[in-house]
Amino acid sequence: MAERPEDLNLPNAVITRIIKEALPDGVNISKEARSAISRAASVFVLYATSCANNFAMKGKRKTLNASDVLSAMEEMEFQRFVTPLKEALEAYRREQKGKKEASEQKKKDRDKKTDSEEPDKSRDEDNDEDEERLEEEEQNEEEEVDN
Repeated sequence: MAERPEDLNLPNAVITRIIKEALPDGVNISKEARSAISRAASVFVLYATSCANNFAMKGKRKTLNASDVLSAMEEMEFQRFVTPLKEALEAYRREQKGKKEASEQKKKDRDKKTDSEEPDKSRDEDNDEDEERLEEEEQNEEEEVDN
């Protein structure tokens, strides 16, 4: 836990980027206003986290999950954000599922490639064994001729 309230502030670069995206072009914001928004955002995050933690504790869990956050938003009377948050969550889950499937496919492709190379290795080993056997036979024939 942070010892000083300043330690809880969100990074200024993040706050500045969010503010610029929210405001129309040509609108400026003072340093003081940016600082106030930063502090308000930090307080909001702390409050939302605390509310979500209450839902996790009611569920006898130590890990907050998305449903805890959504329930906290409703409890804090931010219902109008619940639908956009659910949509963002679904998009995030689809993206993660796609990444996982792509990773699994890469692994399968890599395994197939390794499997297809193994018979080549065994063929090479067979060829080496055949060559050794032929050399031995030739040596044996030469020894028989010498005798």
